[in-house]
Formats: sequence, structure tokens, C-alpha cells
Amino acid sequence: MPEQHLYEYAVIRFVPNVEREEFINVGVILFSKRANYIKIRYQINQEKILGLAPETDMETLQEHLEAFEKICSGAKDGGPIASLDVPERFRWLTAVRSASLQTSRPHPGFATDLNITLEKLFQELVL
Repeated sequence: MPEQHLYEYAVIRFVPNVEREEFINVGVILFSKRANYIKIRYQINQEKILGLAPETDMETLQEHLEAFEKICSGAKDGGPIASLDVPERFRWLTAVRSASLQTSRPHPGFATDLNITLEKLFQELVL
């Protein structure tokens, strides 16, 4: 029987106006401590975002999502947070914040293939 991995995931949300609490799902972060796994998948739907917030700076949004990706991957140019271990990076990325890029609270699950699970969650929650 294939090994089951306990994982946590969070949805990445673009919140153009924090006071209104409206958001658009733009990505998913999947984490498994035991598998030492953390990956992000995101996509910017420019039409949807500009429909909700026409003043959005799309370049800045892209840069912020790329920073999330660098932290997930532990990239050398990802800053000090990217050098933390996998669980600490996930906790930092999913910490509650009042900013235009936020995450949902983490949700748990079990999967045999974490890459397939990430893609499935991305398809269901973002696209």
C-alpha cells in the first residue's frame, strides 16, 4: 500500500481592499512536514482581478507571488525566511496578516502523491 502523507494546505488570496474583505483566490501552498515538502502553485487571472479592483498594480502582485515562491523553494535570493526549515517557512507564509496578499487558515489532509494533490487543489480552488 502506498505511503499516506499528512499534509496541510492554504489558499493564497489577493485582497485588493482589506477593509472590504473581498478576495480572489490566486494560489495554493501545500506542505508536509514528514515528507519535507512545500510547494506553491499560483496563477494571476488579470481579467478577474481588474474586474474587482481596476487600480491593481499587476507587476507588484506578480512580484509578491514570486517572493512567496522563493520562500517556498528556499531560494538563496528569497531572503532570511527562505533559509528557515520547511515547517517554519509554511508557518510564516500562512501567518495572519492584514495585507493585499493573504492566506486562508491551513487545512489538513492525507495523500499518497503530494504533487497530484497540489494540482487538484489548485484546479478546484483557484481555476
